Amino acid sequence: MFAKAFYSRGVPAAFRLPEYLARIGVSAPVRPDLATLREIHAAQVRAIPFESLDPFLGRGVSLDLDVVQAKLVDRRRGGYCFEQNLLLRAALESIGFAVTGLGGRVRWMAPPDAPLGPREHMLLRVDFPEGAWLADAGFGACLLDAPLPLRAGEEHETAMGRFRLTEADGLWSLHVMQPRGWRTAYVFDLVPQLQADHELGNWYTSTSPIPPFQHVLIVERLAVGRRHKLVNNRYVVEAREGEVLEERELDAVAFARILDDVFDITPPVAADELFDRFMRAETGSLRR
Repeated sequence: MFAKAFYSRGVPAAFRLPEYLARIGVSAPVRPDLATLREIHAAQVRAIPFESLDPFLGRGVSLDLDVVQAKLVDRRRGGYCFEQNLLLRAALESIGFAVTGLGGRVRWMAPPDAPLGPREHMLLRVDFPEGAWLADAGFGACLLDAPLPLRAGEEHETAMGRFRLTEADGLWSLHVMQPRGWRTAYVFDLVPQLQADHELGNWYTSTSPIPPFQHVLIVERLAVGRRHKLVNNRYVVEAREGEVLEERELDAVAFARILDDVFDITPPVAADELFDRFMRAETGSLRR
């Protein structure tokens, strides 16, 4: 099995908050207030890259908290949505925040009239006495750099873009401003998800050939005013609202250098093996 359920009530007992804060560059003290939520959210997406190396390599993605911390906190690795938001949830709960896991249905590449897909994304609801906020450190198509008030119809400016939430008949949508206008990232409802629900979504997302992660390598990291993306060997640098500033295809040497210098990742296999794997996949010679 992939992972045990480690949430019961309150703080995940195995979470190592000092090491997490050191990894993301946040100094204590931290408090369960909005300023801390904003600081931690922004720091995690800058310090810990979104990356799909494990599902791309055909490896299981564990949601055991000890495994996630060892990978994302102790090593030069990142993770995809379930790992990133499980880590963020554990950190917030250890500080004293009231956090609920939610399930999202990705719409980023879907035509507007396409039917809804499964819950293959994890996001978080963070509750304060004055209202709820959406937190999400793991949407790899367009990383969210700040939490958003969970209120429909409002447009929110962050350091890296403009975002908007809408709601109809209990179904919420997150929209992102892009060069061609508003684009829907995902839809979700407010039904709390059990750890078992996230386990099922994680298993499907990391092992099914329908989501992209088995056959496309995806890496993303935010920096000041820049969004760095890697899709196989295509490297893209975007401005705050998705304007492309740089785009190029990498050879094996440049690919290894970008992984190291830009994304701060030490892959679980040699970089040239990764490069060879997706190049063979693109030519149809790689069979799983």
